[in-house]
Amino acid sequence: MLKVALTGGIGSGKSLVGEYFEILGAIVFDADQLARDVVERGTVGFDLILKRFGDEILSEGQINRSKLGEIVFNDPAARKDLEEIIHPLVKEAGDSIIRSAPSSAVVVNQIPLVFETNGANRFDYIITVEAPEELRYERLRARGMKDFEIAKRISAQATRDERISISNLVIENDGDRDQLLRRVESAWESELLPRASQSE
Repeated sequence: MLKVALTGGIGSGKSLVGEYFEILGAIVFDADQLARDVVERGTVGFDLILKRFGDEILSEGQINRSKLGEIVFNDPAARKDLEEIIHPLVKEAGDSIIRSAPSSAVVVNQIPLVFETNGANRFDYIITVEAPEELRYERLRARGMKDFEIAKRISAQATRDERISISNLVIENDGDRDQLLRRVESAWESELLPRASQSE
């Protein structure tokens, strides 16, 4: 089994790269989605977050991610508390997916915070998806984010150089979707498949 981390800053296009890897045959899971799943109502994560942040973060009985995001992005201590709740739960959920995968699989964990969580040693291979900052702003504006929100999110994440420093491969997402797909196919055929077959 080849355990791959797929990272990249917000707006870099790592979700699309993850979709392409899935089409090519990888088992792909998204740490952000797992982070949502582990704090659904009725989970241990939900209870722990409510205990720490209080019920003002709730809307209609569910955690309001915008309200919670506003708190943690303006308070580093609160962000650290949230990460200490969520990261172990996400890791356990991801480990469970890995345990159930075939031994010959390429398992891609779409995870934005590899550098920030010192998580590099958990993976056999690390890919970062990078894009020029102005292009990232453009994509995030199209998602409805304001410039000040984008700036805050980008500054809370590792820099391009920091991500590259722990990566085995950089996929530049600075063109159209066809170019990106060709780059992903190249990574799959020349890097991931040969390594997966060596690890069998």
